[in-house]
Amino acid sequence: MHIVLLEPEIPPNTGNVARLCAATRTTLHLIEPLGFQLTDRDLKRAGMDYWQHVTWQRWPSWTAFRLSLPPGARLWFIESDGPRNYIDAPFDRDDYLVFGRETKGLPQLLLAEHRDTWLNIPMLNPDARSLNLSNCVAIVLFEALRQTGFSGTIAIPQTAA
Repeated sequence: MHIVLLEPEIPPNTGNVARLCAATRTTLHLIEPLGFQLTDRDLKRAGMDYWQHVTWQRWPSWTAFRLSLPPGARLWFIESDGPRNYIDAPFDRDDYLVFGRETKGLPQLLLAEHRDTWLNIPMLNPDARSLNLSNCVAIVLFEALRQTGFSGTIAIPQTAA
């Protein structure tokens, strides 16, 4: 599974996503421009000591990222107002889950070009503007992992109660 952050702006969000990627063996793609330096203290703090366990790639642009994709790669674009609920998407273990900037989301042109793979996360309160980026990534990633059978998970021994 792959997580793609297009122009992320807030270091702790990216750090939290990196930690999530480390825990789930998910590849992280960071597409520039970034709203912070990779040496940012908050980025490192949020990712804790997990960065060494993250498989990640930094891309200079959306175009460079797209040109690197293998033939047939499937991208899912997660953004509010998407025509399809994320729970209804048939995820595959090699899919790319694409998330946009915290303040502006994904570009409308990109969403229009990929309407068939544009997903939303339903929100129950119409007065709530949005969910936190790292929470959105976790919600959709764990649904995708559930659908693909949580392949590669490590059983954790249970202690006696």
